[in-house]
Amino acid sequence: MAILRYSLYFIGVTIIIGALTRLEVWYPGFLNLQYFAEPTDSLGTSEYSPIELIQPMILALSGLLMAWVAWFCPTQRPLAIALGGLSLACFLREMDYVLDLLFVDRLWQALIAVAGALVIAYLYRHWKRLTIAFARAWPSPGLTLFFSASLILFCIVHFVGHEPMWQSLLGDDYVRLVKLAVEEFIELIGYLLWLIASIEYTYQARAIAFQPPEPKAQRQRKRRRKMKERRF
Repeated sequence: MAILRYSLYFIGVTIIIGALTRLEVWYPGFLNLQYFAEPTDSLGTSEYSPIELIQPMILALSGLLMAWVAWFCPTQRPLAIALGGLSLACFLREMDYVLDLLFVDRLWQALIAVAGALVIAYLYRHWKRLTIAFARAWPSPGLTLFFSASLILFCIVHFVGHEPMWQSLLGDDYVRLVKLAVEEFIELIGYLLWLIASIEYTYQARAIAFQPPEPKAQRQRKRRRKMKERRF
């Protein structure tokens, strides 16, 4: 079953990335990474790009999966709420242009602050349950993929998409569209990994929720056996 899932992940990511790149080749300008909304706009925006439209959908799906875990898997609820809170924060960040355009400027920051405060307060009150949920879930493919996706989204994208670096590399040949293309595709890869991580974690949380309870002595024997195996 795991082999089938990971094969489907590989095929799905290949289809999405391949389709976006081929459509840009076949129909130049399809990705629309630098749209000038106003004549006075000198930088343009990538918010009208298909890539930017796919990213919130990925985050919304990830958030729904975490909501399912929080509702149906009580033992994993604190961890699911923490991961779902991160998905919500990223979703609001990706929707910043729409929120600022339709409502109030910087509204997305206020929404993230409110949602973040609620999640942090919940986790503080249920810190012990959070540590237990993490201990039961770690190590796992889902949490490992969450770490990999976070590394891409919160670290690599910001450094690779740093405009002064591209200006230094290309000099007089610098074109902002090139920087945007690299940045947005790396970010899309990070979000796709985040979705895969959400699916894998959901599978694991479901297995944890429906497995029969073990006596404390049996859990301690398993823990001691794992510690012995790690020595070698």
